[in-house]
Amino acid sequence: MGCRQRAPASELLRIVAVGDGADVSLRPDPARSLPGRGANMHPDPACFAQAVRRRAFGRALRAAGVPDHGAVAEYVDAPTTTSGQPDRAKVASKVGRPT
Repeated sequence: MGCRQRAPASELLRIVAVGDGADVSLRPDPARSLPGRGANMHPDPACFAQAVRRRAFGRALRAAGVPDHGAVAEYVDAPTTTSGQPDRAKVASKVGRPT
């Protein structure tokens, strides 16, 4: 979605829109099990930034207005382990630290 490059589905992060009307938020779906229309993007901060800048989430998910993408931003920016999932210990250790 962000960089517009093709990749196998196993390398991409699925994003789903949750909510209806003007109150739509985006959720990451790494297990690919949430119901609803989904869009795929690389789990990379640069790809995410391009998608936000281009407002690609609203078009790809057919959501009216500008969806809240805070949960996806946290997921993409979180440090990851070799399995591709965020390392909860590292995320928890950064809470409360000044940046």
